[in-house]
Amino acid sequence: MEQFMRAEEVFSQVQHMPESERVKFFSLVARSAFQADNFSHQDVFGHLKDEMFSAHDAAEYLEVSMPTFRRYVQSKKIVPAKVIGRSQLYSTSDLRGLKKSS
Repeated sequence: MEQFMRAEEVFSQVQHMPESERVKFFSLVARSAFQADNFSHQDVFGHLKDEMFSAHDAAEYLEVSMPTFRRYVQSKKIVPAKVIGRSQLYSTSDLRGLKKSS
């Protein structure tokens, strides 16, 4: 059975390292630990496949301001998938299509 150091033990060891070694250590961590930052759309938004977004969330998803999102709605680039009272909800598939076309 493999023995692993606990996080507190690693932290203590790092604190006792000479500064030059700490710099090397954190550079190594930064380069190695975050190499898989190139996530697919499915990786990031897959769990939202059948969800509905409010106008605010839809604008955030599209990375546009609310006024720009409202212009998209007004020009029928995006239409609500569901209206509940005064609330308009937008499907993720419609938003994804708009995002791809932009």
